[in-house]
Amino acid sequence: MIVGVLKEARAGESRVSATPATVEQIRKLGYGVVVDPGAGVAAGFTDGAYEAAGATVGDAVAADVVLGVNAPAPAQLDRVRSEATVIALFAPAFDPAMVEDLGRRPFTALSMDAVPRISRAQSMDVLSSMANIAGYRAVIEAAHEFGRFFTGQVTAAGKVPPAKVLIAGAGVAGLAAIGASGSLGAIVRATDPRPEVADQVRSLGGEYLSIESPETEVSKTGYAKEMGDDYKAREAELYAAQCREVDIVITTALIPGRPAPTLITAEMVAGMKPGSVIIDMAAANGGNVEGTVKGERTVTENGVTIIGYTDLAGRLPAQASQLYGTNLVNLLKLMTPDKDARLVLDWDDPVQRSITVVRKGESAWPPPPVQVSAAPAPAPAAVVEPAPKKAPMTARQKFGGVALGALALFLTAAFAPAALLPHVTVFVLAIVIGYYVIGHVHHALHTPLMSVTNAISGIIVVGALLQIGHTGTAVTVLSSVAILLASINVFGGFAVTRRMLAMFNRS
Repeated sequence: MIVGVLKEARAGESRVSATPATVEQIRKLGYGVVVDPGAGVAAGFTDGAYEAAGATVGDAVAADVVLGVNAPAPAQLDRVRSEATVIALFAPAFDPAMVEDLGRRPFTALSMDAVPRISRAQSMDVLSSMANIAGYRAVIEAAHEFGRFFTGQVTAAGKVPPAKVLIAGAGVAGLAAIGASGSLGAIVRATDPRPEVADQVRSLGGEYLSIESPETEVSKTGYAKEMGDDYKAREAELYAAQCREVDIVITTALIPGRPAPTLITAEMVAGMKPGSVIIDMAAANGGNVEGTVKGERTVTENGVTIIGYTDLAGRLPAQASQLYGTNLVNLLKLMTPDKDARLVLDWDDPVQRSITVVRKGESAWPPPPVQVSAAPAPAPAAVVEPAPKKAPMTARQKFGGVALGALALFLTAAFAPAALLPHVTVFVLAIVIGYYVIGHVHHALHTPLMSVTNAISGIIVVGALLQIGHTGTAVTVLSSVAILLASINVFGGFAVTRRMLAMFNRS
């Protein structure tokens, strides 16, 4: 079978459905690859690069499997063979006219934007791949429009405060925007109706702004849901207060299968500082900001720039094409189990069933619901019978313990050699001081602190080395054991800390 890579018909589209790198992977599955002339030029991939990867340049529409980014133009669809399979972003949930048109055609159509959000489908999740790029690009667009530093600086010419960024929605795009904004040095705040994302926001250096409402609960689907009036009222108060304070707002809120909710009203925009920037990433679905113009840049009367670009991912075309092409390769691997260049549509596979819009000319949309991956609901706490409480020590027992300790110390001082007393004193003081010092250290610092304090074991190593071979066999044996154990303590402590710090290494 032959896989065809279309040249995109949509005006302004810079992405391509396969790169030279993904063409090589497709060929490993046994397929031949044909690429439309100039299909990858806008993304920086020449026809020669495709030919070097093993593809031929020709008519991609005539192939057995036709790959595209956006839905092919009607003229392209008219030329698709009846036995062929077309894979692209058809947006069937938002374009019923497209679904109706496909239902009148004899081929099979698969829509990559319908991949269910389940664990085994993550490698094919185009929406997440593109949202990740779009979230990053949204910050770049905001920085360009803002025209000032994101990070704070103190210079000889004066102090520059850091920019304040508000991210509405902490999905894939929102988290990418949080990471990019924080990397540029901005003060980043984020809000989301799903409380389980709070730790993800904080892990990227952002501040999670919670909205206390009885409606707030852990998402059962992994997606945000439309909230009720109580939550919306509290949310509006939060956004109104934040808009007056922040410099940049990036909105990412989407509800699957429905128009984007309005989060930022015209009144909130009017209260923002001149020079502020809003990036509305939901512009394609109606927008989260009142006043957003789809695909356009507008400036309000009070000097706030609102950007409604719908091609944010396409503004990084080489990277976006590579990730999208990889998503397609993973789908082809799933549908070519024997790597024999035969595309097999498994109707019992929930992933393949979910993305099927038309199957051999018969409409298959909408698909049956699929149980998506989401944060598990907290398990009910097990009922544990409380352990019987020990009776508190009486005053007599406390005084008795103190008296025994004092007696032991007195006997030690009375009968021990004089040279031992200073060592006992240092030992007792070390226990007391160490207990109070270590006891007041935050638990997050225990591991690195232990690795450093274990270096004190080096004193034991030095002392033991001085004792070997000078006093007797017993002392030599004990010194050898002390050297071994102290060395393990020192090197082991630093090894544990090294591994722990490596977890936070960005590279």
